[in-house]
Amino acid sequence: MSKILIVDDDIASSRTLQLHLNSQDHQVRLAASVDEGLAVAGEFQPDLIILDIRMPGRSGLEGLPDFKALLPQVHIIMITAFHDMDSTIEAMQQGADDYIHKPIDIDELDASIQKMLDRGSESDELLCSTPAEGLSRHPTMVGRSHAMKEVFKTIGLVAKSPATVLITGESGTGKELVARAVHRASETPDGPFIAINCAALVETLLESDMFGHEKGAFTGAVSRQEGKFSLARGGTIFLDEVGELSPAMQAKLLRVLQYKEYTPLGAKKAQHSDARVITATNVDLEKKVQEGSFREDLYYRLQVINIHLPPLRERKEDLMDLVQTLLARINQELHSNVTHIAKDVIGCLQAYEWPGNVRELENVLMKGVALSHGDTFTRELLPDYIRNQGDQASATEGKPLTDRSLEDVEREHVKRILEATGWHRGRACEILGVSRPRLRRMINQYDLVPPQGMAVEDAGEQ
Repeated sequence: MSKILIVDDDIASSRTLQLHLNSQDHQVRLAASVDEGLAVAGEFQPDLIILDIRMPGRSGLEGLPDFKALLPQVHIIMITAFHDMDSTIEAMQQGADDYIHKPIDIDELDASIQKMLDRGSESDELLCSTPAEGLSRHPTMVGRSHAMKEVFKTIGLVAKSPATVLITGESGTGKELVARAVHRASETPDGPFIAINCAALVETLLESDMFGHEKGAFTGAVSRQEGKFSLARGGTIFLDEVGELSPAMQAKLLRVLQYKEYTPLGAKKAQHSDARVITATNVDLEKKVQEGSFREDLYYRLQVINIHLPPLRERKEDLMDLVQTLLARINQELHSNVTHIAKDVIGCLQAYEWPGNVRELENVLMKGVALSHGDTFTRELLPDYIRNQGDQASATEGKPLTDRSLEDVEREHVKRILEATGWHRGRACEILGVSRPRLRRMINQYDLVPPQGMAVEDAGEQ
């Protein structure tokens, strides 16, 4: 029999949980505030505490360190009716073992309790105890789906560690937001956060951008220039699209990870790097390793910790939270006041598969708000391809949306964007959120060709 303390000012909910847990042979005590909970905990000595975040007086987050100080080995499950990333990260960093949203799923709670009680006290040594600060001052992620809750928990658990993090997920899912959240919750949140797109520059320029160069190192190097690794000292360097690195650059990055040093172009002496490295990719690095185009030793160095971001089509329950958050940001940027969404718009947004993920959603909302004349986002503000998703899918693919593969959806989307931009590859890359090499591969993979007679602008690689 285990002893469980429930600290929640919702007495009816607490008593319901108490009856359920008693039926599971647990001994349960109740408290309606943090202070009362601390008094009961000192006498009751529970094995596990279920702690609500929002309560009159001190919040659960404010009381969490006191419970851990009083009972260092106790397991704590936080519960809340609010779905925000920052409190999840803070709770995990202060020592919470899990974070569950209201209304509570009894099966989820039972599984969490069992996991906590089964594993003993081993996990306490792995959890950080310093709260994250200042997270609310920055753009944040939202999501109530199980997948996003796990992402938030993982950020909270790993941010204080200097270990290398690999963020995976399709283009437009928000990988840089995750990297910035890890940085803000790290031991050096006031240090620099430096981002590099590894696919944006040719190899020589990328090497100079990453590691710097001495005067005269190459044609045009008229002065000494510091690289991004130097600028990131005391902070974090984020390498996006790391899967696009050439073999030579892979070797140089591996040396940085192994020995914490790099050599600027034209320099004779290596420099030290203390920057935390976070990388991201939208390609399957394991597959690239098998194909021989990505170093296996570098792959294992990068994925010490892996955070995977699911595509938007797999977390549709987050869609309206995202819409509200993005609209608030867009209204601020455009000095607009579009605060209402028509019901038929919601249906269209839910039916669409969003191959461009959150970035595509933001672009659609931005354009609609810019064209709006009132305070309501109406169906007419949506692009035709979203309004007519079902009919268009049947007409163009000859099969219903539910029978289409991800490749079908991606091919149609890429083709549509290329046609909408007049096959201007620069603008298409910007909308799709991919590099030129990635767009070229998709064009070849899907056998896409411009309409006969079309004057293709910027069709060549630059």
